[in-house]
Amino acid sequence: MIKRTTGRLLLLLLVVTGFAGTISDNTISKSERKHAAALMKETYKDAAKSVKGLSETQLNFKAAPDKWSVKECLYHIAGAEKFLWTLFESSMKGAANPEKRSEIKVTDEEIVKMVEDRTKKAQAPEPIQPKNTNYASLSAALEDYKATRMEHIKYIKNSTEDLRNHVVQMPFGYIDCYQLYLMIAAHSNRHTQQINEIKANPAFPAN
Repeated sequence: MIKRTTGRLLLLLLVVTGFAGTISDNTISKSERKHAAALMKETYKDAAKSVKGLSETQLNFKAAPDKWSVKECLYHIAGAEKFLWTLFESSMKGAANPEKRSEIKVTDEEIVKMVEDRTKKAQAPEPIQPKNTNYASLSAALEDYKATRMEHIKYIKNSTEDLRNHVVQMPFGYIDCYQLYLMIAAHSNRHTQQINEIKANPAFPAN
């Protein structure tokens, strides 16, 4: 009887302190968690693959003086990963604001499509312009991007935080923090597309 009581008390303690791994009802679903992690993994692999094996000449090629090079695109991807995550963390640290959910006008699918849509151009914020990311080389940017992205994948797999009821206002409207997470994943795809556009340029160096 004593062992049974002790066991129940231990289980209760684990659940209360969060070490039992139980996901509470107000967190994202298993399918949402799986989808977000998969999007993070897929877009990371695509970005890394897009620059693999390129020479310095190819990495530094610009279609025009005011255009980004492949290397600059990757610098931006890596820098933006941290920049957007800072926004995500600050939003999650703030008080939940479920009353703002009615202000959200886009679905999860729409936010991803909107971010990935290269037909609509946008100016990158000054802190994540390639020249301001402070990467000394492509390998340094790739290493930082990989480390950061792996942490973000680990987060979504294990977090019990209520992403849906933390709503943040973006320039284009309100989204919840789960959608912001998807936006971070989709952002790298947007610029992977840009890298592939540069590589498809007829003037792109052969080696």
